[in-house]
Amino acid sequence: MVNPLVTKLGYGPADRLVIFHADDVGMCHGSNQAFLDLHAAGMLKTGSVMVPCPWMPEILQKCQADPALDLGVHLTLTSEWSNYRWGPVSTRAQESGLLDPAGYFWSSPKQVQDHINVEAAVAEMRAQIEQVRAAGIDFTHLDTHMGVAGMRELIHHYIELALAYRVPLLVYRQMDEPMRQMGLQRVDDPYWSAFITALEAKGMGLVDWFRITPGYDGTSGQGDRAVLYENILHNLQPGITYFSLHPNAPGDIETIDPINAHWRTLEYEYFQSQRLRDFLAAERITPIGFRAIRDVMRSQ
Repeated sequence: MVNPLVTKLGYGPADRLVIFHADDVGMCHGSNQAFLDLHAAGMLKTGSVMVPCPWMPEILQKCQADPALDLGVHLTLTSEWSNYRWGPVSTRAQESGLLDPAGYFWSSPKQVQDHINVEAAVAEMRAQIEQVRAAGIDFTHLDTHMGVAGMRELIHHYIELALAYRVPLLVYRQMDEPMRQMGLQRVDDPYWSAFITALEAKGMGLVDWFRITPGYDGTSGQGDRAVLYENILHNLQPGITYFSLHPNAPGDIETIDPINAHWRTLEYEYFQSQRLRDFLAAERITPIGFRAIRDVMRSQ
């Protein structure tokens, strides 16, 4: 089924649109620098901020100075690194279920689910959004760190927040084999189809497909990194693909994530390269951001 958002954005049913998205902005200085540099290069047009993280103030200041930056809120309820941690902005109470014994967010989505207090989790997500809004940032969308806001206990609250703030969010319309291999278990059944139809009837603009940094998708991530990205892009289907990226400028990510740091720094280099620009032109793939999607939503 053709995504109605594609037509509303002015494209045709055969067009391949991609949202190159910088996840984890605000996580460290290098993630901020990568977002700013790649946004300036023009192919990556959007990203989202992790409000509880130490380098969040830096990126909010950059967005205050440059309102053209297309920034969303990367709703965060986990803190996954062993030597670099953060916790909630709404509470420090253990009874909230948000905190591990050391006083940080839980490390994994499974731990969040095991200790979930839905009311506290929703309050935390709202507090993160409000902190960005209070800084005067015209944020463009909501998405979710490690998929936690999309778990069954929270997904309807996640959607309600997006509708309340009148912004798009990361919920995908369809399922294909690469998504199944990532462990995304949405079933193509009448319930999901009806759910998506009802959500679009409320004016929500949704993406069709989901892709992620090679190596974070269940593959080894080994080989020529540019070729890995180009294989994914060559096989994109018509519609809108959300491509979750994790770029970092060199300097601090090597300490935070020594195992995968090279993936993040190579991604930073590739997504501002002439090679990628030429490849997208040859493949007739069009990068878009979330601001245009949000504006279409609000115009309805």
